[in-house]
Amino acid sequence: MRISWDKVVGMPGYWRLVWEADTVNRLAAATSPYLLQHADNPVDWYPWGEEAFAEARRRDVPLLISIGYAACHWCHVMAHESFEDEAIAALMNEMYVCVKVDREERPDVDAVYMAATQTMTGGGGWPMTVFATPEGKPFQAGTYYPPVERHGLPSFRQLLVAVGRAWGEIREDVLRSGDGLVAELEHNARVVARAEGVPDAGVLGGSVGVLLREFDAERGGFGGAPKFPPAMTLEHLLRHHARTGEPAALAMVQATGAAMARGGIYDQLGGGFARYAVDAEWVVPHFEKMLYDNALLLRVYLHLWRATGDALALRIVNETADWMLRELWLENGGGFASSLDADTDGVEGKFYAWNAEQLAEALGEEDGAWAASLFTVTPEGTFEHGLSVLQLLQDPDDAERYQSVRTRLFEARRDQRTAPGRDDKAVAGWNGLAVAALAEAGALLDRPELVDAARQTAEMLERVHWNAVEVGAVAEAAEAGPATEPPTPRLTRTSRDAVPAPQNPGVLEDYADVAEGLLALYAVTGETRWYHFAGRLLDVVLDKFRDEAGLFYDTASDGESLIFRPADPTDNATPGGTSAAAGALLTYAALTGSGRHREAAEQALRFSGALAERAPRFAGWGLAVAEALADGPREVAIVAGAGEGAAADRLREMHHAALASTAPGLVVAVSPPEGDGGEADESAVPELLSGRPAIAGEPTAYVCRGFVCQAPTTELSALKSELA
Repeated sequence: MRISWDKVVGMPGYWRLVWEADTVNRLAAATSPYLLQHADNPVDWYPWGEEAFAEARRRDVPLLISIGYAACHWCHVMAHESFEDEAIAALMNEMYVCVKVDREERPDVDAVYMAATQTMTGGGGWPMTVFATPEGKPFQAGTYYPPVERHGLPSFRQLLVAVGRAWGEIREDVLRSGDGLVAELEHNARVVARAEGVPDAGVLGGSVGVLLREFDAERGGFGGAPKFPPAMTLEHLLRHHARTGEPAALAMVQATGAAMARGGIYDQLGGGFARYAVDAEWVVPHFEKMLYDNALLLRVYLHLWRATGDALALRIVNETADWMLRELWLENGGGFASSLDADTDGVEGKFYAWNAEQLAEALGEEDGAWAASLFTVTPEGTFEHGLSVLQLLQDPDDAERYQSVRTRLFEARRDQRTAPGRDDKAVAGWNGLAVAALAEAGALLDRPELVDAARQTAEMLERVHWNAVEVGAVAEAAEAGPATEPPTPRLTRTSRDAVPAPQNPGVLEDYADVAEGLLALYAVTGETRWYHFAGRLLDVVLDKFRDEAGLFYDTASDGESLIFRPADPTDNATPGGTSAAAGALLTYAALTGSGRHREAAEQALRFSGALAERAPRFAGWGLAVAEALADGPREVAIVAGAGEGAAADRLREMHHAALASTAPGLVVAVSPPEGDGGEADESAVPELLSGRPAIAGEPTAYVCRGFVCQAPTTELSALKSELA
């Protein structure tokens, strides 16, 4: 195998790894960077698909399904230890048909086998290792396995032999086990349909009480180690405080936000948050950086600043946005890459950790010693091998010196260290989260370049992930004759180098999170094309992802048939599909007055209500949406007056005042800018704006709930008062 490095356009000092293997397996044709990392393994990997299932049936052997993702540290470890080992690979090839899955490309496949793994073992994680029948029914599962017996785990070789022996000697028991597990998983997926009742004010208050009991008052966050950034729970608490004035809700957000921002989980030199902290104090992160975490956290810190004016929160918003644009922006087509790796040169955290000698070498003795004290770089180290992860536990007393030191360390790190690898595929739903965060931040912070990045990302999603899916089907319909109805476009989940991967269909969270981003972009720009695009996505959500009982599934009704159809109502690292759909549907209903969309949103929130008083941290986004529902949500229509100059300035002031409101789930519709429209059917404004005239030719605001509005006002102070 030959390895070379290809410079990443627009990212000085960043390169991506290119594999040129002399002998490659079937993964060499994949679009996923994670699958390409395994293209030169001696394992005869298959990508997920019917070819692998057919080969397992032909050979009468089980499937070995290995699931992971590009930024996963332990995925790399198992690959180096086992999948690159000739003897272990030979055993895998002899006894199994081996399938490699990128969980970020196929979250539906990951979901069903993660449910199986958790049911069998009581835990889960990645890499995930699943043994299944040729029909895909799992009968043995786990996560990481070492190459030799270690810490109570069997070696991977022992596992391969034992499972293969069971398949050969007690086949009927193995098949019976697989059938029973699938039946249990199908039952569990249907249980959520029995949840009843939208979470009301009492339920929401009770959920905050549970969070108070789980809150770590000393170190911020919830629970013990490891600690994950609870972005959606923080959004729920901010909205609860805005609706009720409950001081404890805001205090939990402030304490957690400050602890994360000052800890090692936040990159004190370059900005951006790591995936999680391995300890309870936010000191040592698991160093991978994900687009979704940073988009969600950027929005939370923005809303914290909006509510309190907190200077630290404002700094984190600006730095995280800068990090996203600098390190994840995709020059070829726009939008954002998925993640940065945890490892460099095969070592986790090597890019980020320092000791005092390295600081002195980069800064000189005096500034190096000052930086060591400032960033808590200790002689014994806070990480491994005497290295420390930089923290900023208090603001420096010399801001100018701090900026100089920070800049010089950033440049030294950039120029002298190998940067983490980047998974440069674009995931639709995660880019939707980025659109929402950047659009709002750009509007509230007067940073038009952030709004422009959000707009370009939305354009990429429409051009690459939406329209491209229908090309082949449209051509087939044209050949079939004029009587054939053109197919409804669908969203593809992933793309790479602006080329869609239609074998990876969009799941519910993709449709919902993209719609969420588009509606936020519409609120900021008034450009009606985004409102209409969101409506088309939500039409597919209602038609293909929801059944007659109001239950939302993660996969479309006409999608690939898996061992069961996943319907997970919980929020985890990202908003769950059901709660994300609830939020977008509720906003769209507030813009249009559509009872169908509002009813669907309320039905989706039943499942968050069932979790509210038992496990509210697993329903953070759903409870945030429920706070919006409890508040109305507040609908604001801002109508342009006549003329330019002073009238245009007042329109901008009123629009900004509306966006700056902390009202939970605020919905804003503003008169479109001059020249907006494009296609004729895209120029129509939402119903919230229709029939609402400007008073005396002046910019006018209407504040409503359920389309029942207070008296219109042309006064900025009156608008702010109504939104308080």
